[in-house]
Amino acid sequence: MGLPQPQAWLLGLPTAVVYGSLALFTSILHNVFLLYYVDTFVSVYKINKVAFWVGETVFLLWNSLNDPLFGWLSDRKFLSSQPGQCEEELLVGAEEAGSITLGQYLRQLARHQNFLWFVGMDLVQVFHCHFNSNFFPLFLEHLLSDQISLSTGSFLLGISYVAPHLNNLYFLPLCRRWGVYAVVRGLFLLKLGLSLLMLAVGPDHPGLLCFFIASNRVFTEGTCKLLTLVVTDLVDEDLVLNHRKQAASALLFGMVALVTKPGQTFAPLLGTWLLCFYTGHDLFQQPPMTPVGSAHPWPEPPAPAPAQAPTLRQGCFYLLVLVPITCALLQLFTWSQFTLHGRRLHMVKAQRQNLAQAQSLDVKTV
Repeated sequence: MGLPQPQAWLLGLPTAVVYGSLALFTSILHNVFLLYYVDTFVSVYKINKVAFWVGETVFLLWNSLNDPLFGWLSDRKFLSSQPGQCEEELLVGAEEAGSITLGQYLRQLARHQNFLWFVGMDLVQVFHCHFNSNFFPLFLEHLLSDQISLSTGSFLLGISYVAPHLNNLYFLPLCRRWGVYAVVRGLFLLKLGLSLLMLAVGPDHPGLLCFFIASNRVFTEGTCKLLTLVVTDLVDEDLVLNHRKQAASALLFGMVALVTKPGQTFAPLLGTWLLCFYTGHDLFQQPPMTPVGSAHPWPEPPAPAPAQAPTLRQGCFYLLVLVPITCALLQLFTWSQFTLHGRRLHMVKAQRQNLAQAQSLDVKTV
């Protein structure tokens, strides 16, 4: 019995087309939600601050735990049947027989210095990416709404999502030529330089402000897309350090997500708190009433005196430029401690190739 015509047509599509279409539609759904959910819940539904914190906390727990959970379920079969690593030195170490439990794997990962520096940097990167997305409508509304048309704002929004994918067509050849480490460091320096320039110029130049808001998202999102290449290098180093028979790629990707995905929750929470702290403007717009027995997840910041309180426009501008400056400085420091590049990266790649060849010879011998 033949398949129905639509199903037969779908099964005949190339795998790359099917996978790309799935990634496209998932990305559209994710980005639309990411861009508007803070504004929708806060401005349209006007939920209170406690409810917003509870929802973000539930999201943080599941969003952080599901990746390492699925990674452990994927990789535990071969991890439970391979030897463990006793020494911390690269490429050297005695092995002892026995299965590796999740606790032992976590202890091994805690000694993996490059992993620790990378997730510290990536946590800031995830925070900055989601901060840009969550507050993009707010920045357009309070910084540019009286100077640009609605269609121009929509164009800036569209460019900020499409351009990172186009940039990768240029970034990837640069990575092959100079290495991912150098390209990522260059993007951090570019983010810092543009932010300092915007801070010096001020908010009264709409053309430059449009460019900065769009480029800030474009280069930040572009950096996020390059970091997957670094995680694959960490997978190789983990294999070499711990003499694994097979790379624990799914689990290591999951552990990266466990540490970095809380940045998705910190972005809207810290952003709304900073704006309230600096300007006294509470995005939650709660009616004045005395809460009875309510517990605030974060202490309410004292509102500045009315005569000294910066305007909401000034607050949005300083939030726009000071957040990337702070993120860039933190990332340049943590990234400077990351050593898996240059000679060390070549050594790890060579050692992994030697391990793969040795395993291939073992299989042929058997």
